[in-house]
Amino acid sequence: MSIIVMDKLGLASQIQATLETIYDPELKPANIVDLGLVYEIITKEDGIAKIVMTLTAPGCPVAGEIMNEVQEKVAGIEGIKEALVELTFDPPWTKDMMSEEAKLELGFL
Repeated sequence: MSIIVMDKLGLASQIQATLETIYDPELKPANIVDLGLVYEIITKEDGIAKIVMTLTAPGCPVAGEIMNEVQEKVAGIEGIKEALVELTFDPPWTKDMMSEEAKLELGFL
């Protein structure tokens, strides 16, 4: 599954690289991008970045930690004034959304 990008600031590749440093502790060593948890990266001319993402399960015990880390790291990118993280479960996450690399790292291949 590919990430939907709407990037008025031209920072999506930098945001994605930052997101690739964030891990779901239950599914290390795969990052949240390779896991397919990031659905959208949106930047607006006023310096707002919005990340639409999901979790592997609605009751994920580290949901708050992961979302806080996404918000803090994206907000720290030069040119971003505010980072918003929106959680969605539509569509629900499945293992099929993972990159081949993540499937290999986690033993799903």
